[in-house]
Amino acid sequence: MRILNKYILKEMFLPFFFSLLVITFLLFTNFLLRAIDRFLGKGLNFFVILEYLFLNLAWIIALAVPMAVLIAALMTFGRMSEDNEITAMRSSGISFLTIIRPAVFFGISIAALLIYFNNFVLPEMNFRARILSGDIYRKRPGLNINPGHFIDDLPNYGMIIRGKKGDVMERVFITSKNSMDTKTNIIAETGTLHAIDDALILTLFNGEIQEIENEDFSTLRRIGFEKNVILLPADDLALNRRDTSNRSDREMTIPMMLDKLTRYDKRINTVYSRLGNSFKRITGDSVVPKDPDLGKLLVKEYRDDAEADTILTENEKRVKLRRITSLERQLSNEFKLLASYIKNSNKYEVEIHKKISLPVACILFIFVGTPLGVLAKKGGFVVGVSLSFGFFLIYYVLLIGGEEMADRNILTPAVGMWAPNVMLAIIGLYLTFHTVRERGPFQLSLFKWLRQRKRDKDKK
Repeated sequence: MRILNKYILKEMFLPFFFSLLVITFLLFTNFLLRAIDRFLGKGLNFFVILEYLFLNLAWIIALAVPMAVLIAALMTFGRMSEDNEITAMRSSGISFLTIIRPAVFFGISIAALLIYFNNFVLPEMNFRARILSGDIYRKRPGLNINPGHFIDDLPNYGMIIRGKKGDVMERVFITSKNSMDTKTNIIAETGTLHAIDDALILTLFNGEIQEIENEDFSTLRRIGFEKNVILLPADDLALNRRDTSNRSDREMTIPMMLDKLTRYDKRINTVYSRLGNSFKRITGDSVVPKDPDLGKLLVKEYRDDAEADTILTENEKRVKLRRITSLERQLSNEFKLLASYIKNSNKYEVEIHKKISLPVACILFIFVGTPLGVLAKKGGFVVGVSLSFGFFLIYYVLLIGGEEMADRNILTPAVGMWAPNVMLAIIGLYLTFHTVRERGPFQLSLFKWLRQRKRDKDKK
């Protein structure tokens, strides 16, 4: 049995490695084509570009691994079924569950490695990729000029253009910054921008320079020109590496996000405590509404009671109604704050579940891929990809949809992130159960009834 386990594991490793390389290459090529504009013309060092691409390789691998596991299972068991090895094993008294046990162990091992990768390697690489991407963008901000967008990154100047034809900018408006004495505006019909090693050269044609004294705005100087060259030093445009501790949810480990959740729980409890104190102080009731609709209903009841109270004087009634109105405003503001806290908290919960649910899908893909491979009886890469595509598409659509709905608080984070896995588990168990019983899983009683009816007619 040990020989069989080693044989199946060996047979799965090569298809997995090959599939992982192919899928990673395809996803990486797609990313490269979309991202190439970010560093073209920036004058970047080759190793900086290489580092940027390498850092973005992390999230590509995290997506590619589950796909590679399913394709490997389909290719391995499809090839073994095609060569009648599965039939020979069953004839020797080995059950299908025993045959797929090494594959399940393979899926569990990949899942464990992927959980570690998603929790420690991926967040750090995502963080460094985002920081480096921002630094690259800031290196040559003048080269990212689009019509209608005000550019505030140029040293000492802000600029906006109306149009652009190739490298020629049309209707250029420039205003000076950081000048205490004189405000300078430059208007030109056309202009070009070129980068050299240590500066940006802005060349303007057919325009006017307007200088206004900031002290009393009484003096305006206008200077016309046919050509004006502005040299912008590039000291501030060099690739400066920043160091920041601000991280998004995809750049955090699970312990970091659990710490964030603890902080948000404390903030939520503080808001509810503040609301309870306000209700008790103004109304005398120790009540804390859990949703805004209930709070508004309670406030309306208190207002109606105060207006109908004949014991209070007009002045006392006016004071009490004013306090109730203040409580109503506080209620609205506090629940807006709560909604913000809950939304941010859900974002971190979603990411925690996602870091675990995606690796667990590797195990479930084994239970889907092994019976499909046996049924297909084909072990080629094209066959594996063809059979896998539908499962990939459905799974990732559900995963993205679940993540979006969980972020919007439509679903709980657990339901949003684990629903696709539950679907995979049902499909995988169904296929495995029918393969163990050596029955086709897609036989429908209607088809049997139609075949039987045809046989009866032939006999007549």
